[in-house]
Amino acid sequence: MSLFSDEQILELLKRSNPWWQGEHTLRELPPIHREAYREVLETVTAEDVRRFAVLSGARRVGKTTVLLQVARALLERGVPAENILYISFDDPILKLSGFAQVLETYRSYIPHTGVHYFLLDEVQYAEDWSLWVKRLYDSEPALRLAATGSASPSIEKGASDSGVGRWRVFRMPTLTFAEYCAVAGVEKLPQGVPALEELPAMERGAFGMLMMRLSSLQPHWNRYLVQGGFPELVHLQDTARAQQLLREDVVDKVLKRDVPALFDVRNSIFLEKIYLYLCLKSGNIINYAEMSKALGVTKPTLSRYIDYLRDANLIYISHSVLATGKKGLSAQPKIYIADAALRNASLALPNPFSDSADLGMVVETAVYKHFQNAYARSAKVGFLRTPGKGKEVDVAVDFFPHDKFILCEAKYRNDAELAPGDALPTLCREGRAAAAFVATKSANDFTIMPPFADSGTPIVKIPAFALCYLLNARYQ
Repeated sequence: MSLFSDEQILELLKRSNPWWQGEHTLRELPPIHREAYREVLETVTAEDVRRFAVLSGARRVGKTTVLLQVARALLERGVPAENILYISFDDPILKLSGFAQVLETYRSYIPHTGVHYFLLDEVQYAEDWSLWVKRLYDSEPALRLAATGSASPSIEKGASDSGVGRWRVFRMPTLTFAEYCAVAGVEKLPQGVPALEELPAMERGAFGMLMMRLSSLQPHWNRYLVQGGFPELVHLQDTARAQQLLREDVVDKVLKRDVPALFDVRNSIFLEKIYLYLCLKSGNIINYAEMSKALGVTKPTLSRYIDYLRDANLIYISHSVLATGKKGLSAQPKIYIADAALRNASLALPNPFSDSADLGMVVETAVYKHFQNAYARSAKVGFLRTPGKGKEVDVAVDFFPHDKFILCEAKYRNDAELAPGDALPTLCREGRAAAAFVATKSANDFTIMPPFADSGTPIVKIPAFALCYLLNARYQ
């Protein structure tokens, strides 16, 4: 027996879908379109290949905004309002009602014909959602669907269980620096900038002019490192308030609600301790044995909980790009917090610029996230360690088959220098780098270094803010 009448559910659906009643609140949505919006809209409107879209990402990164922007775009393209259904399964009434009653209410009370669109928010909270969506895909050829969720594995497993070929899965990170500048309304953003891979071949004069064009972005970069890539916080000037919101709306809800509800978490205190430890060590190689001993957690529990944190989009796990198979992936990884501001908020660090070590971790975390966002769709992103003494390059992008890599070393200090024996010059000298970069601190610390050998690769020293902007500027 249902806990709610069809009329109660219909009223909720009307509030969630104001366009059914001719209201135009969607005009108030942000005008900035992120890459995830383009991917979802392209997928659900494609005429040649029918696919549903699944969008996974951390809390408060803007997944709901993407769905509503898709609804707005569909309305602007002439799709009848009644053919667009938005549902948030984070709503307690919809959770208790179940998918079947919600869909039956929509079909009974909102007449619609032809191609129609379901936009399902936080779908992992709908019981047996993947089975329902599989049936809908098979039984309703006129249906197009996009779903979002904060817990990647439950979303991606559900998509997999629903059958290969029905879904396209996208991951949505926090705002990149280029997106942050756009959302913040930075005036006169540089246009027509080259892709990062084009920099090594640039003439030094042209490269210098490019760095001058980008130098005005540095103050915004400093703010970005403190405030982070959460859209709702971009215009909030009170750092303490922003950090409180991140702890309450993102970290606490994920650690104390989402992860325990979706995974086998028997001790949420251990989960929080593990997360805070990783905040302290963001960007470092994690020794599971040492961490297990320090926290009083068994290694199997530690490993499982770290995977849960990754699956909940709170951390990245970076493996050696040369690692293969279970043995390789079980080697000690590097861990990065998903957004530098989460680390600042969780550790109550209102100003990471006050400590050079903290600042270095924050910047390396931001650089890694930008490489992930730029390349993870088509390549493996991790780190690379040289043989022998095992010197390490912070970020490596492997397009396969392990012959040449895009490499980046974060050296966030004034007048960053490289010694010939360092890992990055060594790999460039050996011809292992397709492109090589050093992320520096000062807006004036840039150059295209000549190769260390005739067959080597030039190394581009570039301010971290310029590197991160160029990594994702092509999406703006």
